[in-house]
Amino acid sequence: MNPHTMKLVSYNIQYCKGQDQQINPGRIAAELNGADVIALQEVDRYWPHTGMIDQVAALAELLPDYYWVYGAGVDLHIDHSGPSEQRRRQFGNMILSRSPIIYSRHHLLPKRGSVEALSIQRSAIEATIDCGSERIRFYSVHTCHLSEVTRIPQIHQLLDIHRSAVHQGSPMCGNMKVTPYDKGVNHQDVAANAIMMGDFNCQPDSVEYQLMVGPLSDYGGRISPMDGFVDAWTQVGHDRSDGPTSSVGDRAATLDYCFASTGLRHHIRRCQVDTAATGSDHLPLWTEIEI
Repeated sequence: MNPHTMKLVSYNIQYCKGQDQQINPGRIAAELNGADVIALQEVDRYWPHTGMIDQVAALAELLPDYYWVYGAGVDLHIDHSGPSEQRRRQFGNMILSRSPIIYSRHHLLPKRGSVEALSIQRSAIEATIDCGSERIRFYSVHTCHLSEVTRIPQIHQLLDIHRSAVHQGSPMCGNMKVTPYDKGVNHQDVAANAIMMGDFNCQPDSVEYQLMVGPLSDYGGRISPMDGFVDAWTQVGHDRSDGPTSSVGDRAATLDYCFASTGLRHHIRRCQVDTAATGSDHLPLWTEIEI
């Protein structure tokens, strides 16, 4: 089978609020043009500051050629809404794919409470996607903005999610014939390779980044285990000090990453930041892999 190139993009869309302070899902959809797999963070449902619209439904309608899954980290009752409305105020992550999503899992990340600084439930939505010659587990990730202390347990859990995926199996596995669910549930194999994209809220010199890709060796390179990840940006030869995707205060910052499991490290062909995008306070990070 001839290899083909897949275009991946990760984008923290800040609930579609652009650099002009306007909420515009259409602009976000246009900036995702050409992608095969899309990982979005900060997708809202029914919040007053975004006009009480369902941004998941809006983006799905704007991108009709994609399969999609959504996972809400924050899920709250809407005041004064009745049971018949069945609407909840949500904030979370989304994955869209041109190829079928075989199955999905939603992972809530460890959370620490706070009586002063804003503490938000963060999560990672997982989608196993049929990429032609193989299946790959894709994750749209958003870790905590508060501090290293709150992020490190989340990074440990993300690594554990990856390393235990094959051991845990698919959401429904085993002898399905003894259940009423056997019709149509026939894709039980768990993909060995994974790609985690998203807003990790940490910079390249952080402990969190080192946990994801391994520590630097005194003799050059990183000590990345075979069940770990590589940074797509550096894998294609970019300097990690380049390519900021957002800002912290008044300073440019790299917060968004595409981490590929080591089994895919030789398949990464390109990685770039779309500096022309204006749909959010973050910039989209594009990665091309050859499958």
